[in-house]
Amino acid sequence: MNNLENLIAKIEPLDQNAMQKASERLDNLTKPIGSLGVLEDIVIKLAGITGEIIPRVKNKMVIVMAGDHGVVEEGVSAALQSVTPQMVYNFLNGGAGINVLARHAGAEVKVVDVGVADKSLSHPDLISKKIRLGTANMTKGPAMSREEALQAINVGIEIAQEEIDKGIDLLATGEMGIGNTTPSSAILAAYSMVDVPSIVGTGVGLDEAGVHRKIKAVERALEVNKPDPADPIDVMAKVGGLEIAAMTGLFLGSASRKVPIVMDGFISGAAALIACKLAPRVKDYIIASHLSQEPGHKLVLEIMGLKPMLRMNMRLGEGTGAALAFNIIEAATRIMSEMATFEEAGVKMN
Repeated sequence: MNNLENLIAKIEPLDQNAMQKASERLDNLTKPIGSLGVLEDIVIKLAGITGEIIPRVKNKMVIVMAGDHGVVEEGVSAALQSVTPQMVYNFLNGGAGINVLARHAGAEVKVVDVGVADKSLSHPDLISKKIRLGTANMTKGPAMSREEALQAINVGIEIAQEEIDKGIDLLATGEMGIGNTTPSSAILAAYSMVDVPSIVGTGVGLDEAGVHRKIKAVERALEVNKPDPADPIDVMAKVGGLEIAAMTGLFLGSASRKVPIVMDGFISGAAALIACKLAPRVKDYIIASHLSQEPGHKLVLEIMGLKPMLRMNMRLGEGTGAALAFNIIEAATRIMSEMATFEEAGVKMN
């Protein structure tokens, strides 16, 4: 067994006993049974993940993985590739949407360079794990080698485990990479029977001609590379992205440490899909934050059997939807820990 196989083998099923006891406690709180809906579902899932009947959230973090994509040569993005490093600096300086929403949720933001196409990218707070200067153009051949895909996944695993070992108990996936909805669409297409046009969206604001170029690029990448859906690493290497692979590692690393991880939008969803194909139990450790405006996201969630908490018409990425969900997840844990039971409150229902 290699290291990845060893890690996958160690991912455990949810603690059913803790979930049962959490459910019983919820039913004894001063409210009608089931009346807090999704909040109750969340806290039961957290109990299963952590093994704690009254789970708590103390330290939250969004990890933003950054990488570039050779497929932008095909005109699949309305933004220039140079925006990727500019936005990385924006994250590091605290000025991006994810910074605002993470601050509101009391969460940290960490930024990791796994493949930004800028040799000079440097900042004291940047975690530099650059594997290569962006992926290759997947319409002409594999986006990266199998070894590079595995390296990127391992970056995510290691960072998740390191942060968890330091005390983080709730993680979220974020990303930055101009053009990254294109490989995400290709990953989804490799695992679905739907036509490519139905899952390709406008990304950061493509016009009709741009969307057509994007559809053709995804179709060409699939035809040229023929990714094997039975081999998730093959799919990632041929039509994925470095930051997408690193997020796949975040999902695997969190599950291996029994820590919940919040999935952001479509691109995070593509990473989660690969993680779940590698290790089906990972799904139980994922909390789906919101339904993105990107058309493929709904299908990603359906394939994994996950239900999003929020429908906010968002499509920014960066981890913004996940950061919003932090507030709801923490609210669920507070209901469990701070709400009185009928006995404690002296309330008799009959």
